[in-house]
This record gives sequence, C-alpha cells and structure tokens, in this order.
Amino acid sequence: MHAFIIEDDYLIGQALQDMLERLGFTRFSFARSQDAAVMGAGGQPIDLITADVRLLPGDGLEAVHAICERRDIPVVFITGYADELIDRAPDAIVIQKPIDERELEAAVRKVIASDADARPTN
Repeated sequence: MHAFIIEDDYLIGQALQDMLERLGFTRFSFARSQDAAVMGAGGQPIDLITADVRLLPGDGLEAVHAICERRDIPVVFITGYADELIDRAPDAIVIQKPIDERELEAAVRKVIASDADARPTN
C-alpha cells in the first residue's frame, strides 16, 4: 500500500513513515509544500494521504482538496493546529501533534474502512 506524506518537518515525516510501515504500508511519497504535494501526487496510485495543515510554504488542506478533486483518497490530517480545521473541514479526521501511534492507527483504519464502504460494488 502506498502512503503520501505531506509534511514540512523532515523528522515528523520519517516518524510517520515508520508508524505507517508498522501498519502495513510499503511505499511512500513525500511532499514538504503545497505545490510539491499537488505536483507530486500526479497520477500515481495512493492508498492514504497524511497531511499537515500548516506547510511552509502553503496549506495542507488546500493541497488535499486539489489532489482529491478528481479521485477519492482517504486522508488523515496531522497538525498542531486542530482548531483550524473545525470551521474549514468539520468532517476531517485529525490527529493532534505530537502523534500518538495508537491514535494514528485508529484514524488510518477508520478512513480506509470508510473509503472501502463508499466504493461501489459490482
């Protein structure tokens, strides 16, 4: 499974990769800014996005909106500013920094299950 990590802090990005590897993710892409995230997502298959809200430069929520415009990808926001998302994205799944691995695991399982439930069956 492929995770796309949008995070401007290198050490947090690496910690997220380690945690997601323990959850079964095997491929990773990284972006440190809004523009890099939108360009980096391209047409590659992505099973999960984790995104910081405040990026230098840019905005993680706007990056996610641009990426998910044409395709549905499960998203977990990871931020030290969770209050900002209450008005901007009230239904978002948010993990507060510092990251608790059990909380991350629960959030990832929730968004992956919700995505699977939303997909049409044949």
